[in-house]
Amino acid sequence: MTPLPAYPGLSLALDGHTAIATLDHPPAHTWTAESLAALEGLVADVSAVPEIRALVITGSGSKFFSAGADLKLFAGGDKAAAAEMARRFGRAFEALAGFRGVSIAAINGYAMGGGLECALACDIRIAEAHAQMALPEAGVGLLPCAGGTQNLAWLVGEGWAKRMILAGERIDAHRALAIGLVEEVVPEGAALATAVALAGKVARQSPASVAACKALIQGARQRPMQHCLPVEREAFIDLFDTADQKEGVNAFLEKRAPRWSHG
Repeated sequence: MTPLPAYPGLSLALDGHTAIATLDHPPAHTWTAESLAALEGLVADVSAVPEIRALVITGSGSKFFSAGADLKLFAGGDKAAAAEMARRFGRAFEALAGFRGVSIAAINGYAMGGGLECALACDIRIAEAHAQMALPEAGVGLLPCAGGTQNLAWLVGEGWAKRMILAGERIDAHRALAIGLVEEVVPEGAALATAVALAGKVARQSPASVAACKALIQGARQRPMQHCLPVEREAFIDLFDTADQKEGVNAFLEKRAPRWSHG
């Protein structure tokens, strides 16, 4: 595997078929223009490596996943600077949402504003019991501009999205689990290991099937079911053009682990 470059504000480690990206901009892992560009590049780089099937994102330390953007960036009211940051947030998190494999946020502490939006862009979220989550932008005269108003409502419904965004309500991990914002709550310090273990399950799946299924699931956000159902059937048929389909079925019948062709 070709060595991957360094990424400002992030560190990258590989664990089998899993890439682990750690947000590392102390003290609160706030996003900068450089780290957002780095995330966009990191996602592109790991997507290009067939052996990497899953991407886990977490924060360094035990207090913060990410506190979002540094508000000092917006204190001067510079509209052009704000527009540039909004574009960078959008590109980075849309790239994350489009990652070829499965992305998992290991929320190890505060996930606020753009930090929570990063987690919302992932496929799956695992939170530690002490984690706190909020989209507090309206309280400082701003709004979530990196997918927050869209992804949150899709996950938790309009009512809870409005409570968190319009009323600025902060929620803890157990409330997040109850409303569907996260899929699992684990003890403090256990999110990363839990996410990596889940990523290991992803690695046992057919990469071609995972990519096709993810596209279908996410496509339901933009298209009605009557459009998606025939597309689902066509995607099923298209898998018969892949080596993975033959290998997967025959491995099952032969009672052995499959040897996927994509890494």
